[in-house]
Amino acid sequence: MKTSTLRIVVILAAICIAGITTTQVYWVRKAFDLKQADFDRQVNTALFSVAQQFFKINNTPTPAINPVVQISTNYYAVMLNSDINPSILEFLLKTEFDKRNIKADFEYGIYDCSQECMVSGKAVWTGSPRLDQDFATMPSLHNASYYFGVRFPGRGAELLNQMGIWTFSSLVLVLVIIFFAYTLFVILRQRKLSEIQKDFINNMTHEFKTPLSTIALSAEVLRNQAHQPHSERVLNYTNIIEQETIRMRQHLERMLQVARLDKAEWQLKKELVDMHQLIQETVESMQPILQEKRASVLFTFESQHCEVVGDRHHLSNIIFNVLDNALKYTNQQPEITVSTHMKGNHLFIQVKDNGIGISEEHQKKIFQKFYRVPTGNVHTVKGFGLGLSYVKQVMEVHQGNISLKSELDKGSMFILKFPLA
Repeated sequence: MKTSTLRIVVILAAICIAGITTTQVYWVRKAFDLKQADFDRQVNTALFSVAQQFFKINNTPTPAINPVVQISTNYYAVMLNSDINPSILEFLLKTEFDKRNIKADFEYGIYDCSQECMVSGKAVWTGSPRLDQDFATMPSLHNASYYFGVRFPGRGAELLNQMGIWTFSSLVLVLVIIFFAYTLFVILRQRKLSEIQKDFINNMTHEFKTPLSTIALSAEVLRNQAHQPHSERVLNYTNIIEQETIRMRQHLERMLQVARLDKAEWQLKKELVDMHQLIQETVESMQPILQEKRASVLFTFESQHCEVVGDRHHLSNIIFNVLDNALKYTNQQPEITVSTHMKGNHLFIQVKDNGIGISEEHQKKIFQKFYRVPTGNVHTVKGFGLGLSYVKQVMEVHQGNISLKSELDKGSMFILKFPLA
């Protein structure tokens, strides 16, 4: 999928999600408002009926105005121009609320004209009992005679409980958004992996194309000169074929190693390894490359013997990979310093070079598989982006770690940390 197409798909999907979310919020709010209005209407009707019955019981005329006053969203006052019996009030409230299917918990209080405060009352819970309320805190009305107040402390929660389908649809929408975000993350990750795979195939093609071309050319020259006495020239072409064959074998071995690491097929032959000796042997094996690059390697070892427990083959490979990077990524004659020191129960191996360095934005990614740092004007550097990923995995299997300190145009220093034997 092209970048532009993917961007359009993501934008359209985001717009759709935003539109659905906005619509859902609007209708949930609308439904809540309707539930709230219906609740207020039912409560007002029930309280008006209670007031009418009190007027009949006390044989008082019904007032011209509605005796029910809604003070706030969850507090109602009912004006009665006569004494109020708490037992009768509670019975009538329960009866009228049950008739209208009002299941919310409520509190009621009776205003005492002589003391000018709310004194008598009770909390009525439809569910489990709660702590008693202080009815003196229920607000009083100024310039009022006899009245009682009713408050619904859990009114909002009760309304939400009645909106079951809307709550369910909102949860489904949240799950859809989470699924969309996860799917988008997977798509972008797969796209990145696809680009990495494409780069890997291109790099591998170029890496194999060069030695194969060289081998084919050398073989053709040898065939043409098979009957001519040019032993020295034949020997040179034979050496070329041998070197290119070794080079291809190294590439294949590296890819096979990474494949085995991906499958966790570790077959370590652990033994005591003198790291100083191993470093020197590895550098000795790289002499042809060092001579070709005119590179110099300086050793600074803190002690004579420094042993770790590990697989000699893999440990040699990680030293080779780090040194090989120091040789490849430079615009001048390579100068490499390999130093070691011990701290506590660990051995630290530092490989410092005078190369082009690595910017901070790339330092966290260089240990990822297939990742290669853009090299600017340096186009001769080849590889698969597997070396440092392999080094990191080997270090972790040996209970060690690798870190990097680098600045652009000032070189890099890789630090390998091993537990001592």
